[in-house]
Amino acid sequence: MNYYIFTFGCQMNVSDSLWLDQALQALGLKPCSREEEADIFLINTCSVREKPEQKIYSLLGRLYEYTREKPHVFAGVGGCVAQQVGRRFLERFSFVRLVFGTDGLVMVPEAIKRLLKDRHLKTSLLDFQDHYPERKGYQPEKAPVQAFVNIMQGCDNFCAYCIVPYTRGRQKSRSSREILQECAGLVARGCREITLLGQNVNSFGQDKEGRDIPFSELLRSVAALPGLERLRFTTSHPKDIDEEVIQAFGELPALCPHLHLPLQSGSDQVLSSMGRKYNSDDYLRIVEKLRSSCPDISLTTDLIVGFPGETDADFENTMDIVKKVGFDSSFSFKYSDRPGVRAADMQPKIDDETKTERLARLQQLQSELTRDRLAGRVGRQELVLVEGRSKKQGPPDTVSWTGRDPGGRLVHVHLPVERDCTGEVLRVTIVRAHKHSLSGEVI
Repeated sequence: MNYYIFTFGCQMNVSDSLWLDQALQALGLKPCSREEEADIFLINTCSVREKPEQKIYSLLGRLYEYTREKPHVFAGVGGCVAQQVGRRFLERFSFVRLVFGTDGLVMVPEAIKRLLKDRHLKTSLLDFQDHYPERKGYQPEKAPVQAFVNIMQGCDNFCAYCIVPYTRGRQKSRSSREILQECAGLVARGCREITLLGQNVNSFGQDKEGRDIPFSELLRSVAALPGLERLRFTTSHPKDIDEEVIQAFGELPALCPHLHLPLQSGSDQVLSSMGRKYNSDDYLRIVEKLRSSCPDISLTTDLIVGFPGETDADFENTMDIVKKVGFDSSFSFKYSDRPGVRAADMQPKIDDETKTERLARLQQLQSELTRDRLAGRVGRQELVLVEGRSKKQGPPDTVSWTGRDPGGRLVHVHLPVERDCTGEVLRVTIVRAHKHSLSGEVI
């Protein structure tokens, strides 16, 4: 039986899908590169914003057409939209036979086995667990060059706009012992870069049910693994980042000089309405400390425009703080109501025309900042971890590769020979800045 996995949303969903892919192969199922070859469709969904949710319904409508020629074909819907919509997927789409939430992912392989034995069975895995649902037993023989390791699930912050606590549940930290074992195993099999994942990694270990080691200690333990060259983590909440984590950027050679630190808004009034529990001055103090600890740190962020009640002055405050920080890049979005969150009942709503105009101005500013930040890298020497072939064309008789520098910037390298450079670390001189990336020459 062949399967095809669709993945929407955040990096945690990508990580979940990679694990599910390994688990299904361990059952003897085969991944396919074209959806028309699949007998099983698995859709890992996102409900952070409205558009990804709408895509799921459209996708299921399209996939249903495959059942006309292959009646045995069925689908499973998982992730945040599945947690939110639940068994209604089973009722609305006859060929959907499995619905699983974020904590139910670990039980999907066994559920698939049951579904293959009983063609009439439908099942749902939607209950939240009171502990981190550990995933064991499915690891590739050779680790990828870069790997993502989940360290926690869920969130306790309940920001006014965010549906994550309702779709991923309350915060559950994974055992530090299990995390270190997984990371050590990845490094032993050739992994050179690890990214630690969580909804709010800074609060790792501070769960309601107990306390593990603090996140700063976990960082130091993973960074100390022999053979690990690069360590990253995402995502951080500004209210929880502590001095020990900030100092780690200046003290741990393996910890990459890059931090994604969501700002969301530069207006104290909007931040308060959002329930973010910090203000703009708090955020700027964190930035100052980070740059004192690690002057070359690359900072990226998330921004929301058009939150209920956001005035023109509030938006200008966001523009001002974006200029002050000088982010290397940012993800910015128009606010949209999500069902069940506090902001859905907040007034006044901002009309779409205003949100669109504000977003365009913000993204134009970020484009200028990104251009200037990238231009400032020209002439520098960087170590680039090659991720694969590049789509950017180089000079004749060269092969183009792409990778990232320690700050997370995309770098293209053109080499005169045809060889697989994936996983190599190349020392390059940056010779050109593009709109969103850099080009370098091997030294």
